[in-house]
Amino acid sequence: MDVFGHVNHAKMVTLLEEARVPLLFDEAAAAGLTGLARGVVVVRLAVDYRAPVVVRGTEVRVEVSLAELAFASFTLDYTVYNGPSTENGVAVEARTVLAPYDVAGGRPRRLSEGEREFLARRLDGGVNA
Repeated sequence: MDVFGHVNHAKMVTLLEEARVPLLFDEAAAAGLTGLARGVVVVRLAVDYRAPVVVRGTEVRVEVSLAELAFASFTLDYTVYNGPSTENGVAVEARTVLAPYDVAGGRPRRLSEGEREFLARRLDGGVNA
């Protein structure tokens, strides 16, 4: 929270990360795809603030959808609502470009066909976090 009682911009970026981690790590691993949990890096991040998220002790809704799927990267779009419902109004719209990363080799890698299929199938209608 910042001095005005709003969620600080750095915390908003953390919230975006927390919205995608269960999908990319837990759900992908449950589907037998462990590569994403071993390494994914943020290549680009864009955040557009539409309204402040005021700290009131209530949940916020984060929707995650697949915007683009390439062979060595994928793009996620986020919509953050100022409460648990879409009726609470959009507070933030964001986009991250992510690339799978080979930590041991110290370089980006291509998405496997299974990872591409998982992302396309799982994010087709978006995910609510």
